[in-house]
Amino acid sequence: MDIDQAQDLIGGEMKAVNALIVERLKSDVALINQLGHYIIQSGGKRLRPQLAVLAARAAGYQGEDHLQIAAIIEFIHTATLLHDDVVDASELRRGRETANAVFGNEAAVLVGDFLYSRSFEMMVELDSMRIMSILSRATNVIAEGEVMQLLNIHDADTTEARYLEVIHSKTAKLFEAATRIGAVLSGLPQEKEQALADYGMHLGTAFQLIDDVLDYSADADAMGKNVGDDLAEGKPTLPLIYAMREGSEDEAALIRRAIENGGLDEIDAVLAAIQSTGALEFTRRAAQREADAAVAAVGCLPDSEYRQALIALAQFSVDRAV
Repeated sequence: MDIDQAQDLIGGEMKAVNALIVERLKSDVALINQLGHYIIQSGGKRLRPQLAVLAARAAGYQGEDHLQIAAIIEFIHTATLLHDDVVDASELRRGRETANAVFGNEAAVLVGDFLYSRSFEMMVELDSMRIMSILSRATNVIAEGEVMQLLNIHDADTTEARYLEVIHSKTAKLFEAATRIGAVLSGLPQEKEQALADYGMHLGTAFQLIDDVLDYSADADAMGKNVGDDLAEGKPTLPLIYAMREGSEDEAALIRRAIENGGLDEIDAVLAAIQSTGALEFTRRAAQREADAAVAAVGCLPDSEYRQALIALAQFSVDRAV
């Protein structure tokens, strides 16, 4: 099964999720409606809600609560994007102006808060302390990851372990929550619940690793942001950490200077160092190992179209160009 077939498999359910997202975005405050719809309709992949739907079905769930879970997951994710773009002073996401660029930082932060609070309202409606515990914990860990990333900015001594801790918290934790809840909805035993959670964690890690590769290799128009944006912000991602570790003294000094100072004054030289050290290939291999671990994790589930779709998503996470 390829990624298009995987998405077709849940096309009807994702239409229902999207309708629910639009319905629950509604507010009596006009600016919330305008900004909320701007970011929700900005062309995202809806990968996390898709995971919530597929994991529930792969676990054998026959109800409809997974649709609300998928919408909640998307609201949490969207809130993090709104706040991220303000913190990073980003002006472009997915080829469009960011919400903070259009509506201002204050509005973006406050609407992000609205999305968080709306997601918690929707959690309560499900009347499951277990699900609330998973999602509230995930939201807290994501916030911790954001702060850890902030502490690493302009720190050229950031280690690979610290970098991975950030992406496990900031990115992969929501993937993990989305897939774990599928097992919870189905009442699967603990070992299979953990297997689905492990799948999500590995998949989310692979996805972020490839994002970090694409920051130094993708076409700007296709990626929807500029090459080297992470470097401009002083973020020490794995390609930079590896190139600094494996490069010559001059290359290491160059990358250290670029991280500490931010900006793109030496972007061409940094790209050359990344190329000469094989840093992108190293990071891609790390992502493939994570994707392989995700596939192995769901091996304990009964074979089904939904499990095959999860496998297709794992491979897509490392094969994608944007």
